[in-house]
Amino acid sequence: MKIDLTGKTALVTGSTRGIGRAIADTLATCGARVAVVGRDKAKADAVAAEIANARGFGCDVSAPADVLRLVENVEKEFGSLDILVNNAGITKDNLMLRIKDDDWDAVIDSNLRSAFLAIRASSRGMMKRRWGRIINISSVVGLTGNKGQTNYAASKAGLIGLTKSVAKELASRNILCNAIAPGFIETDMTAAMPEEARTAMMAQIPLARLGAPADIAWTTAFLCSEYASYITGQVLVVDGGLVM
Repeated sequence: MKIDLTGKTALVTGSTRGIGRAIADTLATCGARVAVVGRDKAKADAVAAEIANARGFGCDVSAPADVLRLVENVEKEFGSLDILVNNAGITKDNLMLRIKDDDWDAVIDSNLRSAFLAIRASSRGMMKRRWGRIINISSVVGLTGNKGQTNYAASKAGLIGLTKSVAKELASRNILCNAIAPGFIETDMTAAMPEEARTAMMAQIPLARLGAPADIAWTTAFLCSEYASYITGQVLVVDGGLVM
């Protein structure tokens, strides 16, 4: 099975590192033109320079005017915007009683509000072309909750509700909207964990290993492809069996 996204343009938020970077790389490997998006434009440019047929864009994805301008610039640069991957996100963990208002707002704005803004801005062009793929990167904690992450879990659960509602609203225009819920993925954060904590984490996973960013990236590519043309409004859990 070969995934062919030739002729499509993909915008991936939060794609200067980690899972987002892997998604940008993989979609480009499948033939898509890629808009690499990060808050720091210089960093986005540097990453895009290492990816075939990619351009870097700087954007505060929680600011409506910035997101609208981003979509306009991507469409001007590439001629269309066909695939949107909402991957940008942050954590500001603490026990619920200790979370500051600003930390709650920052996580909701970066993880959930940003996805809504990007979908609203990009879906207009998709509707005109009667083709689109929207992928929201959620998390298993959006399904299970997690102590010390009420803000993060709420934002990721919100993405699931957003996904299902958008899928229902846009299905008649051949725009598919799905979510991916990663489990524990090998990133900078997990790499910095003490060995005992990593061992305890892996003991919870039936496959007994952490996932790789590529696991999420190829799942994203599949959902963007014609092989997934009858899938919408779904949450695909990629977690090694953690929450089955």
